[in-house]
Amino acid sequence: MDANERSRIDEFIRHLEIERRLSPQTCVSYRRDLESLADWCVEAGASDWDSLDSEHMRGWSAASYRRGLSSKSIQRRLSAARSFYRWLMREQHVSSNPVVDVSAPKAPKRLPGNLDADRMARLLDIEGDGPLVDRDRAILELLYSSGLRLAELTDLNLGDVDLDDATVRVTGKGNKDRIVPVGGHARSAVRAWLKSRVELAAADETALFVSTRGSRLSRRSVQARVKHWAKRQGIDVNVYPHLFRHSFATHLLESSHDLRGVQELLGHANISTTQVYTHLDFQHLARIYDQTHPRAKVKSKP
Repeated sequence: MDANERSRIDEFIRHLEIERRLSPQTCVSYRRDLESLADWCVEAGASDWDSLDSEHMRGWSAASYRRGLSSKSIQRRLSAARSFYRWLMREQHVSSNPVVDVSAPKAPKRLPGNLDADRMARLLDIEGDGPLVDRDRAILELLYSSGLRLAELTDLNLGDVDLDDATVRVTGKGNKDRIVPVGGHARSAVRAWLKSRVELAAADETALFVSTRGSRLSRRSVQARVKHWAKRQGIDVNVYPHLFRHSFATHLLESSHDLRGVQELLGHANISTTQVYTHLDFQHLARIYDQTHPRAKVKSKP
């Protein structure tokens, strides 16, 4: 890759600065990524930009991954190269864009967090009375009991909960309805809230959970109340509404090992979405194994 070919990077950066008016920091990032590509071209024996094909670009992506770059960083590099080649084609310096069909290595899935059963029990053990405490207790119990998404919870209307049948009808993603069981603690909490609700709700309000103004409780308000009670109950991790859903799924899977059943309860369209919890389950089993199996660990020599 001679100096003339490398000078295309300078021309492209000027295009970004003058024509597209990108920020100096963005231009610095583009330059760094493209100079990395130019250096790799020297290693790969590519003499000019027009000689690169998709296999070269995949090789650069793989080399970046081996050097420890994250999937997100590699995706940024490929995006810079893609934009660069679009400009090279516009200026008729190359005949094709070799980056079009090249994607970064998939990032490893982050396992969802969850609270263990003891900390969840402590979080749910709310003391006090009054309409707001009754409401918040019912919210927390229902989130954990039925594994609801935040939007599913705030969208609930009075007629969606059947306490006699111990079920709740929720509308999930894709506007799909499902019926989910409601546990005994949650039913008791919801019953107490329904008695207190009349003190807050407007006469024509159909929402199950309402604010002090008498209207449907917002998602942001639920998030704030969850954080309030987590702090109040001394929970030492970040607690948010979706954490109840993760904990619900994890605890069910640990006890039942029924992946299909958990999929139905969560309302996942694909079993692959639910399978992330099998990793959590295996981690739990691995910890038990390490702690209890006589041959799990190599004993250090005296």
